[in-house]
Amino acid sequence: MSDQPATIRLTDYTPPAFDASTVHLDIDFQNDHALVTSRVNYHRTEAASPGALLQLDGENMTLVRVAIDGIDLAPENYAETKSGLTITTSAVNFCCEITTRVEPDNNKALEGIYRSGPCYCTQMEAQGFRRMTYFPDRPDILSVYTTRLEADFESCPQLLANGNLVESGSLPADRHFALWHDPHPKPSYLFALVAGDLALVEDTFTTMNGREVALKFYVEHANEDRCSHAIRSLQASMKWDEETWGREYDLDIYMVVAVNDFNAGAMENKGLNIFNSALVLARPDTATDGDFESIEGVIGHEYFHNWSGNRVTLRDWFQLSLKEGLTVFRDQEFSSDMNSRGVKRINDVRGLRAFQFPEDAGPMAHPIRPPEYIEIDNFYTTTVYEKGAEVIRMMQTIVGKEAFRQAVEVYFEKYDGCAVTTDDFIATIEESTGADLGVFSRWYAQAGTPQLNVTWIHDSESATLAFHFEQTCRATRETTDKLPFQIPVKVALIGADGLEVRSSLKGSGTQEIEHVFQVTEATQDFILEGVDKSATPSILRGFSAPVRLTTAHTEDELLFLLASDNDAFNRWEAGQTLATRHILKGVDTHGANEDNARLVAAFGAVLNDYAADPAFTAEALILPPENSLAEEMEIIDVEGIHRERRSLLRAITQAHRSTFERVHRELRDTPGDAVDAATMGRRRLAN
Repeated sequence: MSDQPATIRLTDYTPPAFDASTVHLDIDFQNDHALVTSRVNYHRTEAASPGALLQLDGENMTLVRVAIDGIDLAPENYAETKSGLTITTSAVNFCCEITTRVEPDNNKALEGIYRSGPCYCTQMEAQGFRRMTYFPDRPDILSVYTTRLEADFESCPQLLANGNLVESGSLPADRHFALWHDPHPKPSYLFALVAGDLALVEDTFTTMNGREVALKFYVEHANEDRCSHAIRSLQASMKWDEETWGREYDLDIYMVVAVNDFNAGAMENKGLNIFNSALVLARPDTATDGDFESIEGVIGHEYFHNWSGNRVTLRDWFQLSLKEGLTVFRDQEFSSDMNSRGVKRINDVRGLRAFQFPEDAGPMAHPIRPPEYIEIDNFYTTTVYEKGAEVIRMMQTIVGKEAFRQAVEVYFEKYDGCAVTTDDFIATIEESTGADLGVFSRWYAQAGTPQLNVTWIHDSESATLAFHFEQTCRATRETTDKLPFQIPVKVALIGADGLEVRSSLKGSGTQEIEHVFQVTEATQDFILEGVDKSATPSILRGFSAPVRLTTAHTEDELLFLLASDNDAFNRWEAGQTLATRHILKGVDTHGANEDNARLVAAFGAVLNDYAADPAFTAEALILPPENSLAEEMEIIDVEGIHRERRSLLRAITQAHRSTFERVHRELRDTPGDAVDAATMGRRRLAN
């Protein structure tokens, strides 16, 4: 008999045979173990086949007791296996009580309940709950949880769980308890507890409807002075989500616990987020600006999950990008509003190209919604997260920002307290906006990064600019014959004076500053009318789609866009393209490429223009990294790339030495302890 794990397929999904409406947990921490008693009210659903058994997941624990409606079951009425527990019952509604023994100190998997430094904590996503008690550990089982924790007071003065604190008190033998209740139904992967000796840092937030929410940060002792930035970031996140998406926090308390041994960056457990300490703790004298930005972004990400993942959750794990892609998009927008939008977009795309594009091009390429998996943990990937966010961004681009915001509000309200699919999300956007996203849905089913080539011809007699697009996508494991994607391409025309030129898409009769071409076919043409020859196309503005783009821009046009484009991403992209072309030409000619005067001058002009956005200038002055340059070569010349990149860098610094020195003098007195966006931008350029 093979030990090969079974393949789980999306097409095999079946609704649960039993719902669990309420879950009461009693967790008693002893010296070397914990006793976990669960009392779950089950209801046999219409999906249950006649005689269906109660199938519960469970592993790596000891079964102590199992009872139905208070009566202990005889051994012949249940069967325990390596992966679960099967109970024979004909009841439609019943309470199942199970007691298990777990050993958190010996749990090295860091799933379920385990010890991290001075406390016990949990990680239940994706399938950790089954390591604590027997339960149908799947995301489409939503239950109201009540949790009682008991422990020794000296070793575990803090007893935390999801929801609001109902009661707490002392017990004999220097023990104590805490009772928590979460009124919002949630799947088991969002359950959390923390028990241990931690310091508390407190603040508050007043919601848009006047409710005061207690903000409590639990950290290891001596770290209390490193929480202030995380608290400010949480307050900013809560305010931003109210103002931008109309989402108000829904409990009386919001808790964040920072532990050193958490096995992920952070986890969005309902009302009780658990973080790795590195993403909470920061102080100006020991942390970099990058640390502060990361903390702000991740604090926001986990908070935004309260609606995009918690209140509206997943039907099954194939829908993982429904919560992660949407929430990454939301945290990217939050960070963009808190800092430089252009720089945030540049950094997100740089990361996408460095990690997700290679994933799409390699043997591990997979769709955002995979059709099958063996271990769901393998799909916590840049494709599911970052490419998933890009797909959400494209939807917003297609339907318009305000229409998208309103549609997402409808989605939250319609599916509050439900476990849903990406198809439900797409259908809501279609119903709310009137858009047809049938072709667009291929982004969820097809792997790979599309290659998009664009050329254009100007006709001076008719004052038209005709664009020709071609898209292809290389074969990946799930399919060799790729259907065309729907690719929204933002395009504007920049006039000789550096201002955007109005034009109209042929047949529309409406003049616009910026157009969104919907490329839905393998080859497709678009014509803009009323175009002067001096206008230069700015294409894929804001990186409006996750594609590899090749354009017909000449060196003169790229130099002009680097100097004049008002889209920060495309201005940066023009500089990157120019530098890449120059460096690779030098590699091909073995260093004979000496004509760099105009390129060097262009980088000097960017530096001189630093006052408007120092953070952007810092990004614009960074030449393409060697690994990105290598991706443009069929046969990689490592030494040649290194030599030519250094040569261009040397030429820029020598030509503009006095300007670099002047700018540095102007920036060197920037305060070192302020962490606002403007100050960090000045420090970034100074460095």
